[in-house]
Amino acid sequence: MKPSKPRGTFRPFKDLKTLLDSRSFPISQCLTEHPPKRGKDKPEPEDEQKLFQEAMADVTPISKNTHIEKNIDIDPPRGPEDESEADALLRLKSLVDHGEGFVIADTPEYIEGAGYKVPPEITRRLHRGDFSIQAHIDLHGLSVQNAYEAFEKFLKHSIMTGKRGVLIVHGRGLSSPEKPVLKTKLVEWLTCGPWRKWVIAFSSARACDGGAGATYLLLRHRPLTKRFRKTKKEKRRGQPD
Repeated sequence: MKPSKPRGTFRPFKDLKTLLDSRSFPISQCLTEHPPKRGKDKPEPEDEQKLFQEAMADVTPISKNTHIEKNIDIDPPRGPEDESEADALLRLKSLVDHGEGFVIADTPEYIEGAGYKVPPEITRRLHRGDFSIQAHIDLHGLSVQNAYEAFEKFLKHSIMTGKRGVLIVHGRGLSSPEKPVLKTKLVEWLTCGPWRKWVIAFSSARACDGGAGATYLLLRHRPLTKRFRKTKKEKRRGQPD
């Protein structure tokens, strides 16, 4: 009876030597005929120097005093003085035909005003065109008296029919010797006359509606009276702090 092998013992290479000895070629011959593959041989430092000299044989050294200029294609910021003639003519045509690029509020001819306790933003919005224009009148060419009569009739009709945003054309008064007559009178009528209590705000019109030669006017639903202002003050005083 053969003795039993101890458990847990496993010898896979026990008979390997016997198997190799039975072959017709030795192990040393197998190793020499098929040597392990290696990477490509790197050139020696002397060879690298030689290759570099051959590659640089036709290169001419640059003198130390030689100045090299680099052309950098970067367009500098363009200002009005750099604008081409074609671009200037195009902008001028847009200004003449459509009023583009011209801001009335940036000129001395600009006028504006607001009624009692009206925020300044309302005037800016009026000039910007945020309110629709529901009626207009042209006073250009009329005398001061005739212009005022037409102005009164126009405002009465606008208020009776519930118009809020209106346009009054008066001209720029360029032919006046000192200052524009009708334009100056219109500001007086809107700020000092009996119609001031109906005014919410007024401002010079945009270029498309006449520019400095016309004025936008925003009207109230009902007139602002001293009694109304007094009542408003009393209400504010009666409110607890």
